[in-house]
Amino acid sequence: MAFTLRDTQKEIMAYQQGKMGIAAVPGSGKTWTLSYLAAEIIARGDLFDDQEILVVTLVNSAVNNFYFRVGEFMKERKLIPNLGYRVRTLHGLAHDIVRERPGLVGLSDDFIIVDEREAEMIRKDVVQTWLSSHPLELLDYLTAEIAEGSQNDWVFKKHLPDLLQNICLSYIRSAKNQQLVPERLRQRLNESPLPMPLAEMGYEMYVDYQRALSYRGGIDFDDLIRYALLALECDGEYLERLRYRWPYILEDEAQDSSYLQEQILTLLVGEEGNWVRVGDPNQAIFETFTTADPKFLRDFIKRSDVIERELPVSGRSTKSIIDLANYLVFWTMNEHPVNAVKDALHAPPYIELTERDDPQPNPPDELSKIYFAVGKKYTPQSEVNLVANSLQNLFSKMKKSDGGGLKEMTIAVLVPRNDRGFEVVDELKKRNIPCNDSLLRSSSSTRYSARMLTHLLNYLAEPQSLMKLAQVYLDWRKVEDADQDEKTAINAVAEMIRKVHRAEDYISPQAGCDWLDQLSDEGVHEIAIESLAEFRVFVRRWQAAVELPIDQLVLTLAQDLFKDAIELAISHKLALLLRQVSEFNPTWKLPELKQELDVIAKNERRYIGFSEEDSGFNPDDFKGEVIVSTMHRAKGLEWDRVYLMSVNDYNFPSGMEYDQYISEKWFVRDKLNIPAEALEQLKAVLSADEYKWYEEGKASQEARLGYVRERLRLLYVGITRAKRELIITWNTGRHGNSKPAMPLLALYEYWLDRDQEKVQTNEIS
Repeated sequence: MAFTLRDTQKEIMAYQQGKMGIAAVPGSGKTWTLSYLAAEIIARGDLFDDQEILVVTLVNSAVNNFYFRVGEFMKERKLIPNLGYRVRTLHGLAHDIVRERPGLVGLSDDFIIVDEREAEMIRKDVVQTWLSSHPLELLDYLTAEIAEGSQNDWVFKKHLPDLLQNICLSYIRSAKNQQLVPERLRQRLNESPLPMPLAEMGYEMYVDYQRALSYRGGIDFDDLIRYALLALECDGEYLERLRYRWPYILEDEAQDSSYLQEQILTLLVGEEGNWVRVGDPNQAIFETFTTADPKFLRDFIKRSDVIERELPVSGRSTKSIIDLANYLVFWTMNEHPVNAVKDALHAPPYIELTERDDPQPNPPDELSKIYFAVGKKYTPQSEVNLVANSLQNLFSKMKKSDGGGLKEMTIAVLVPRNDRGFEVVDELKKRNIPCNDSLLRSSSSTRYSARMLTHLLNYLAEPQSLMKLAQVYLDWRKVEDADQDEKTAINAVAEMIRKVHRAEDYISPQAGCDWLDQLSDEGVHEIAIESLAEFRVFVRRWQAAVELPIDQLVLTLAQDLFKDAIELAISHKLALLLRQVSEFNPTWKLPELKQELDVIAKNERRYIGFSEEDSGFNPDDFKGEVIVSTMHRAKGLEWDRVYLMSVNDYNFPSGMEYDQYISEKWFVRDKLNIPAEALEQLKAVLSADEYKWYEEGKASQEARLGYVRERLRLLYVGITRAKRELIITWNTGRHGNSKPAMPLLALYEYWLDRDQEKVQTNEIS
């Protein structure tokens, strides 16, 4: 494992104790650096046997990376790997804290965690319930044409539910981030001198959501974090034990830290503790979706008691690509026409090239490998064709190269949103261009797949249980993915299964006692009977498979339950896991083995490596194949050739009067951003300042500026994914009136000035 410290990294390795903040640029090796520092601290002998370094990172995939890298550095020092350090995501850390003392926060020892998928389904139900009971509540926020016209019903059925789900998520998440329980929020709303209809709406959905969680006996991930903070605050002795256990805290991706994350780590560190935070505020691209804010890292680095360090050197990209990224930062800070967003990107540090003797040098620079498609207008389809033509040419060259370097290329097409990515994938498949869209798909989590298999094993262990059979039917019909009408029909059939007199009357009836025949006589809809008949065929097959070894049984069940390749891969790994458990416990039968699976389903363990989302995505595994991804999902990854698509003023607005924003819906009056207005009303209700009050529209304008800032950072992230070749394209949008994004034009003008002799054609090579 070759790792040679650069001078800036050597400065970081000189760290002994206290607080240190590190600003790192893309490709500077911050994960390697933090891993090396962890190994250094352990090797110095600063820890007692019952102490650990706590490494906190953003996503599950990074957990594995840290464990591996720290372990390798430990081996180099002749030390035992995997001892002396613990790596956790924030949710994993919160789970450790709460699980050790659940009684501190009023939870039972067997509390469960509702995963993201189930939480989303609860929110969908909450929104539908609210809309049904408040059919006219939001009319005042709709345009006059919609409120009074024939499109009212269409908007309420198709568009408002999606908008309200966004409000529900952001409102509940914000309330929990401020540690607001519904009862306290109700009290503040009662004290409000003015009506706050959006805050009231959010409150009612919050109450229903929490009631649904309580009914399931569970908490969600936001609850888990706030409960962890509460546990630390209410038991000083427990906090001191944890401070002793983790005398050093190393935090990765600190630009994505939230208020609660900072509060939890601040308590664990204490005033005299040791805390190293590393991140890149220029890559903070998740503010719109979370409560994260890069200002927490920026403010930390500026503190007088914090050692400030930088990781400015990057060997990832060519000089030209680095120059473009640095110019975007410079232009934003100095020349952006909207002063309020000039703080979106910061320097220093700018990205610096490696020295000549660096073991990981920058790739050779070729000016012809940079292309801006701004010479003419492209419709959305002609932009797709432009990129597809370019890729077709590339793959033709690959075939002619006879195993040459082209076949070793990594390639990515990065888009602003999923739907655009699928349009690209469809075109590439038509042309037989090898492509992969797994980064576009929000794959089912490990817990979801495990839960479905657990439900089925529960039934097979107790085949007389109609309740368990009904649950399997719901899973088989994918009720969680169904729309409201389908969900109603599926639930109705499941309820019929629960009311069968005996299970065998349905699954294996005696002659003349077939329950399905009775349903036909009772006038039950033919579609429902056909569904039940088809389901019975599967149940009989599953029952016949019970005698198989556990791994073969799971694989057999999975083939019928899942179609998605990732879900099937997850099932394969779960089958291997259960086979290992079975071999270790030869007396265990189906009831004991399904309990082991249930542990995963309830999120009591975080088995890493069951999905692309959890185990990470390695572009080098897909050489000679086009990866299509959103720019958000591409963060942390790198490819030889990168296409950045749809860089127009709709996807990357600049805060100008003519800009349009995806969060401002066409059916809402006055271009209001309703989720932002709801959060502003919540903020006003909680404010103790009598001179600061809610002003309609102000939050929408602030949300615009926040979105502009984030999109500038997203463009920066997109550019810095490219190692050798970068192509940036744009289109005129669905209505044909979009223009190239302002930062794209600034980059293009810079590029032409920088290379005056180069004449760019209108065709991508």
